[in-house]
Amino acid sequence: MDKGLSLRQTEDFIEVAGIHTDIVKLGWATSFVTPNLKEKLQIYKDAGIPTYFGGTLFEAFVIRNQFDDYRRVLDQFGMEYAEVSDGSITIEHDQKCGFISKLSEQVTVISEVGSKDATKIFAPYKWIKLMNAEIEAGSWKVIAEAREGGNVGIYRGSGEVREGLVDEILTQIPEETIIWEAPQKEQQVWFIKLLGANVNIGNIAPAEVIPLETIRLGLRGDTFDHFLNLEK
Repeated sequence: MDKGLSLRQTEDFIEVAGIHTDIVKLGWATSFVTPNLKEKLQIYKDAGIPTYFGGTLFEAFVIRNQFDDYRRVLDQFGMEYAEVSDGSITIEHDQKCGFISKLSEQVTVISEVGSKDATKIFAPYKWIKLMNAEIEAGSWKVIAEAREGGNVGIYRGSGEVREGLVDEILTQIPEETIIWEAPQKEQQVWFIKLLGANVNIGNIAPAEVIPLETIRLGLRGDTFDHFLNLEK
C-alpha cells in the first residue's frame, strides 16, 4: 500500500522491493491529493507493477452520484485496475455488483468485502454469499477487509484472526481469488502458515515488503521451523 510516497521514494521502493511486489494500491483516496500523480503512476508502469486507486475513492464518487465521472478518471490516468468497495458507505449489494459488472467491461476489478466499522460483524455465510456474488459479477479478486490497522473485518479489535470465519470462507471460496489484508506481522505469519508461501496478502507497508518476503521463505524466526518441518 502506497499512502503517499514521493516520486523519489517510489523509485527507491521499486529498487528495493519491486521484485517482490505484484500490485500496488494507492491507499483509500490518497491519489486524489497526491501531487505528480501521473508521473508516479508512470514510474510504477515502467517497472511493470500494476496500480489501482483505493476503494474509498470509488465510494467518494458513488456517494455523490458521480460514477460516470469516476470511470472517466480511470481513463484519464490510464488505470487498468479498479477497486470497488462499500466499507464506508451503505449501498445495496445488487447495486454494488452492478458497479462491478460495469467496471469489469473497462478494467480489471478487485472488490472488497467487509466494513470498516468495527461494530458491523458479518456471519461467515454472509461473507461467502457476498464474495461469490462479486466474483460472479466480474471481480478478478476479492479483498477480505481489515483496514490499514488490521483490527476490523476478518480480525478482532485486538488484531487476532477470526479463525473460524477464515476457515468457513475457505470451504466455499477458492483461496487464489482472495486477497487477505494483513498489515500486522502476526497476521502475515498466520496466513502463510495456513495457506503457504504464496498466499495473497495485502495492505503491506512499503518498508514491510522485504520483511514479509523473508517470512514467506522461512528466513525469519516466525516461520523458520515451519518450513523446515514441511521439508521433512
